[in-house]
This record gives sequence, structure tokens and C-alpha cells, in this order.
Amino acid sequence: MKNINLIKDNIDNLTTLWKTVATPLLSYHKNDPFEFSQIKNSGWPNRLWFREDITEENIPQILETIEKKPGLVIPYWDIFESNSNEILEKNRFEIRNQLVAMALKLDEKFQLENKLTFKRVLKEDDAKTWSDIYPLSFNYVISKETLISNYQNVKFYLVHFEEKSIGTLTLFQTENIMGIHGVGVIPEMRKKGFAEEIMKYAINEAIDADCEYAQLQASALGKNIYSRLGFEDLFSITNYFLS
Repeated sequence: MKNINLIKDNIDNLTTLWKTVATPLLSYHKNDPFEFSQIKNSGWPNRLWFREDITEENIPQILETIEKKPGLVIPYWDIFESNSNEILEKNRFEIRNQLVAMALKLDEKFQLENKLTFKRVLKEDDAKTWSDIYPLSFNYVISKETLISNYQNVKFYLVHFEEKSIGTLTLFQTENIMGIHGVGVIPEMRKKGFAEEIMKYAINEAIDADCEYAQLQASALGKNIYSRLGFEDLFSITNYFLS
């Protein structure tokens, strides 16, 4: 299944999401050969990304941009077979974290246990609740304003168990690809199978939307769940920050 189209689709879904959420807040910028999005009072997306391989010639422009916009993270796609990440590492960039891009060919829907309920965020108080609980899973903030500005562009969900907000989910469709993002469960509700139930719901939603593939970027914490559900590895992503 590992093919160039799925790799491109994964990167396109992720970077289009970054561009989409930042644009209404006037926080998306294209500065060839890279693009960047940085939203005020938010820890996300705050990314600077390339479509092509990074070269030594790009470094002065990157450094100049990050000087003006401190905190931008550079995702390095491990798809070029060039070891060009070494260019970042010798220019004071350090690894923040590593993810694995994964894809699932959509087939049959999953049976849900229906312990959880899912509420799409479409009003301010829900946006605030979502923004308040998201950092409990991910250690960074997505601002309430980011959600409010993107109700129609992106599907943000609050996940409830027994009427208590216990998790988050974000779905973003590009053509026949459903990107599954922001699957989080608050710490005291982990190890109850809720993350897997959220994923099954997300996959079913993708099938209902007539998507052909679900795509995501997995942390070490979630990767086993995704593999168990049938997702396959595509490539690795190393996120770099300027030390």
C-alpha cells in the first residue's frame, strides 16, 4: 500500500488543514519555497513547511522568518532519501517530537459500543470547553477563536461519556481523503478503550462521507491502536524547533 499518492495525500491533508484554519485569522503566509501558519494565542498550527526537500540555501530565509515569528515548528517529511534533516540539525534545530504518517483503506464500518456521544462544535461555549480540555491530552493549546473561525471548514467534536466532556476529535476532508486529527482523551479517562471507540466513530464518518482512505499522523501513544484498526505506516515526520 505504501505508494507516492498516499504519501502526497497525507501531507496535503495535513498542510491544507494548517492553511485552512489559519486563513480566516489572517495567519497563513506563503513565502516560497515554504508556507507557514501561526495563530496568535494558540499553540497550533504554528508550522513552517516545505513541499520540496530542504536545502542549505533555504536556511537564511527560514531563520529570518522564525526570528520574526518565534515558535514555528518545521515538520520534516522523511520521504526524500537525502538526509537533508542534517541541514536543520547543524543549524541549531532540535527534535521536538516524531510522528508516523499512516493510512487506512476504508471498507466496512465498525460496530460502536455507544458508550460515547459525539457533539460537533458549532457554538462558543462548546468551543471553549473543547479548547480547555484539548491541552490535557496534547500539552498545547488550540485557541477557542481557531474553532469559532472554522466551524464550517473543519469538523471539531467534543466527546462525552455520561454527559462529561472527556475527549476531542477533529475531522478534515480533502477530496476522497479523511484526515483524522486531535484524537485525545483526558488522562483520568484513559485505558478504558475510549480512544479506540473515537477512532471507530471517525472511520465510520469517513465512510459515510464517501472517502476512500482515512489518514493520520500517529504519536507513539496512539500508534498501537491505529495499527490494530488496520492503518499502515507511510513515512515518518520529525518536528524540529530552533533551540
